[in-house]
Amino acid sequence: MTSKSEKFGFALGKAFKSVIAAAKEPPTPPRQTTTPGAPPMYRTNIRNVETVDGLRREDGWVDMQVQFLVDKKSAGANHVVGRTVLKPGARHERHRHHNCDEFFIVIKGRGHIYSDLGEEPSVEGDVVYSPRGCWHGFNNTSNEDVVLVWGWMGAGSIEDSGYEVDPASRKD
Repeated sequence: MTSKSEKFGFALGKAFKSVIAAAKEPPTPPRQTTTPGAPPMYRTNIRNVETVDGLRREDGWVDMQVQFLVDKKSAGANHVVGRTVLKPGARHERHRHHNCDEFFIVIKGRGHIYSDLGEEPSVEGDVVYSPRGCWHGFNNTSNEDVVLVWGWMGAGSIEDSGYEVDPASRKD
């Protein structure tokens, strides 16, 4: 007779194997589905989204790998959902958006958040919300990659966001 913990362990092992198998499958291609009378749903996969070209160091984007997963261009959205990888030493200088709010979640790693209070430590699991006009940024001060998932509410592109880098914050 098997115990409840043995059954649970078997079920958990089976579920884990299916998750691993799914991770090995090719990424889902971008697509839009439609339901009569409703706007189309947009779906993509992180592995299918190119990093953004043209983000300049002098505009506060220092050695960052940025992806716009959902935005005006890809999905016709009035917001952006993005993913950023900051290698050790990479940072997003102190900046603000005049036309949108921003949030980010530290999915992996640690570093420092730029705020009105200066630099504050930040760790995996932190959720940060910056209302429009609020200075903010992130500096990877660790020896490991930092992965952020972030979003702009109220703007579907950099141009629409009213992006402004703080000239006093530039370190280069």
